[in-house]
Amino acid sequence: MKNKLQLLVLALLLMGAAVGQAADRQLLKQQTPEYPALLKKMGIGGTVKLSALVAADGTVKKTRIQGGNPMLGELACAAVNKWKFAPAAQATNEPVEMVFEPKSASVSIK
Repeated sequence: MKNKLQLLVLALLLMGAAVGQAADRQLLKQQTPEYPALLKKMGIGGTVKLSALVAADGTVKKTRIQGGNPMLGELACAAVNKWKFAPAAQATNEPVEMVFEPKSASVSIK
């Protein structure tokens, strides 16, 4: 019984480690956020860093802002939640970086 419990704990730890690692999965469908006119006019821009939890089927289950302007971060999260990644054996965390450039009124994704 003790060995079975140890194996179960080890398996859960390994699964958790696999989910925590970025796998750089292929992006199949991407949506760029709309850059609000007011933020462009005010010159509010910058880089937003996100983490996206992607399920095994490739759908984005959760996004979390890692850094950057919170207003832009919310826009970026809303867009990334509509993305679709290639399927994989397990869920992964994918890093996303978006640059909002007010002078050119553009959003680029790294």
